[in-house]
Amino acid sequence: MFTRRTILTTTLATAAASVIGPRASHAQQVSRKAVFFDKDAPVLGNPKGNVTVVEFFDYQCPYCKKSHPMVENVVKADGNVRLVLKDWPIFGEVSIFAAQAVLGAAQIGKYDVAMEALMKTKGKLTHEEIEKRLTDAGFSMKDIAAAVNKHNAKISGILDRNYSQALAFNFIGTPAFVIGSAIFPGVLDEKGLKDAIAKARG
Repeated sequence: MFTRRTILTTTLATAAASVIGPRASHAQQVSRKAVFFDKDAPVLGNPKGNVTVVEFFDYQCPYCKKSHPMVENVVKADGNVRLVLKDWPIFGEVSIFAAQAVLGAAQIGKYDVAMEALMKTKGKLTHEEIEKRLTDAGFSMKDIAAAVNKHNAKISGILDRNYSQALAFNFIGTPAFVIGSAIFPGVLDEKGLKDAIAKARG
């Protein structure tokens, strides 16, 4: 039976170690392909768009959640932007749990539904709130747990790579963006996002 504290003990421990553990490679350079075209990273917008917007985020980050509708609207209105969402769970165990659960939902083809359910929450999350939101969105937590278990290595790998990339860019918090050859370590307003997309396209 699934419990909120054991969605996958191994994955949780691995992800937690990635978030808080020391690494020798923090400052290493990451390739454009690794950042923009990670085959396992969720992509919204136009998968074949000629500009890629990469956002590092946390489901407990109030700024991420507040700006999310704007980011989606800009991407949708443009029509030619790939939006790559990279979970960077920096606010502890609950953030890791949320990231795992949504990435588990991605493995059953329902990433956007799960992601939107948690992005609509307010303030800090709890395990109970995450479960409730996902259940209300039509998910079985048993199915999500099974997906996380089955795809343990894949999900751990995504979180590990996201973490390494964020530190390679010297990001210190969420949200943070990579657009074209520019990095934006903080919130972007609508004009700033549109300008960054136009510059990358130009």
